Amino acid sequence: MHPRNRGSAVVIEDDKVAVIKRCREGEEYYVFPGGGIEDGETPEHATIREAFEELGVQIEVIECLGIVEFNGEQHYFIAKIVGGEFGTGQGEEYDEIRSHGLYEPIWIQIAALDSLDVRPMRIAKKLMERM
Repeated sequence: MHPRNRGSAVVIEDDKVAVIKRCREGEEYYVFPGGGIEDGETPEHATIREAFEELGVQIEVIECLGIVEFNGEQHYFIAKIVGGEFGTGQGEEYDEIRSHGLYEPIWIQIAALDSLDVRPMRIAKKLMERM
């Protein structure tokens, strides 16, 4: 797989964070909503677009929480919801649901992140340290 830079949203509301619950090939894990940065996009713009596609919400990017090197640069941004309805995402992930397993946006208590398989855990830990 060739490296692709990504933008991801760490959307926070009332001590909870929005994650995507994935069940794939017998594994259950959680990821922050996000995706590849397209040509001409900044990491922030990609994060805003992906949050809308995956969660159905408009977000405002507040600050960069961290960058993780994994198949390219993955940018993680603290964000808040400014519009839309959580759980109404229409991204391509939902069209391929059968081939890519369960894909469910949910809220999780930030304090509970370290008891789950959150990927990348480094970003989850950074978020917990801030609380």
